[in-house]
Amino acid sequence: MSETVAWLLLGAGGIVVIALGGYAMKLWREVKRREAMKKDEVRRANDNCLQSLELIAKAMLNEQVDPIEGSLRCKVLLEIIDPALVARSSFQVFAEVHQRTSHLHTHSARRELSPRERMKEDRERLAVEDELRNSILQAAHAVLDFKQRWPSSLH
Repeated sequence: MSETVAWLLLGAGGIVVIALGGYAMKLWREVKRREAMKKDEVRRANDNCLQSLELIAKAMLNEQVDPIEGSLRCKVLLEIIDPALVARSSFQVFAEVHQRTSHLHTHSARRELSPRERMKEDRERLAVEDELRNSILQAAHAVLDFKQRWPSSLH
């Protein structure tokens, strides 16, 4: 192999290495940009959930929303923030309400029930509410405390 060919191959190899390095840098920047976007999206979702949690908890405490309905909504919002939150002792009642009422009909399925069936389900909901009312209201207070101490309350 002649010296000229060796230099040409070395130059071509150098150009390839520089091009690949530039491409790797571009990909690295794109990964960082996407990570930042994802982090911002999670922050905004958490902020929205926290705001909704606060409104629902206050409405439950002011008796503006049905405790069962409020519990179900709080459970979903807490799970969006972190599924492990519902397992906390202060929020477990939300999971219990869900477990005990998940078989009951809602929305259009409820409208299709006969009046007698609706009344039976209403009695069942009221029984759960009567039994868990104090725990639900304590959990609503815990939600407000959780929101106030955010983000340190997450851990």
